[in-house]
Amino acid sequence: MRLGVDLGGTKIEILALENGGGELLRERVPTPRESYEEIVRAIAGLVQAVESKLGRKGSLGIAIPGCISRVTGLVKNANSTNLIGHPLDKDLEAALSRSVRVENDANCFALSEAADGAAAGAETVFGIIAGTGVGGGVCVGRKVLTGAHSIAGEWGHNPLPSPDKHEIEHAPLCYCGKRGCIETWCSGPALSTRYYKRTGRNLALPEIVDAARRGEDAALTTLESFYDRFARAIAGVVNILDPDVVVLGGGVSNIDELYTELPARVAGYAFTPEGPTKIVKNIHGDSSGVRGAAWLWREDETEAELPR
Repeated sequence: MRLGVDLGGTKIEILALENGGGELLRERVPTPRESYEEIVRAIAGLVQAVESKLGRKGSLGIAIPGCISRVTGLVKNANSTNLIGHPLDKDLEAALSRSVRVENDANCFALSEAADGAAAGAETVFGIIAGTGVGGGVCVGRKVLTGAHSIAGEWGHNPLPSPDKHEIEHAPLCYCGKRGCIETWCSGPALSTRYYKRTGRNLALPEIVDAARRGEDAALTTLESFYDRFARAIAGVVNILDPDVVVLGGGVSNIDELYTELPARVAGYAFTPEGPTKIVKNIHGDSSGVRGAAWLWREDETEAELPR
């Protein structure tokens, strides 16, 4: 049995899977806000409760909104700030008497879709989460590619490729301290900001898409610019990674037009003379993080790592 935990800012979700991927049990609790120690206790308690209900032990993977530094062994880059500076994997291993694997939630998204989702069977997969921010993860041979500094796939903080004069002069400031990051152009809030600057109206992403489908000029123009920027951003990844499949997740992935607009545009910007890269919508949706966490253990590893 595999156990996956998705540690979010508001909830902690646990999922138990059969080794083949069938779902056994799913539960969630609110994320404690008082202290890091409470978060560790909450995760350990969820694991113990689920194993008690199912009457068996499982391997354990954790998806977090950050990563564990390969230099210090401590959590970094987490928007759940209580986690920063702590050895989450080691503390959970001590609490549960077993090995624990902790990965960035975008990496877990990519792994979930590569394991038994929209990119099942593909060798190289680039998973994109585009919602309030823009992140990504890379899987090769159904294994997460983490990188020397645990930042592989973090393309949202690359600069927008091939910016025109307007994009250079009006590059938005990113929270990372740089200007013109892909995240500042291609996230859901970025799209709403562009629309607001054109119209003075503050609409959410689905409302802008609906307006475009009704033929509103401002919405159509805003989305046209968005498609072009998103395609340029993806093309930069394609030129380096050449993935078999790009899987889209997050709120932006619900724009159905992306799957007809992006492939040809990406092919036009990328060095791909033999045809466009396959770009697909995720299958597991919001469950991809917790499912990917469970898939951090291969089937041939799970039995060896169970608590004795």
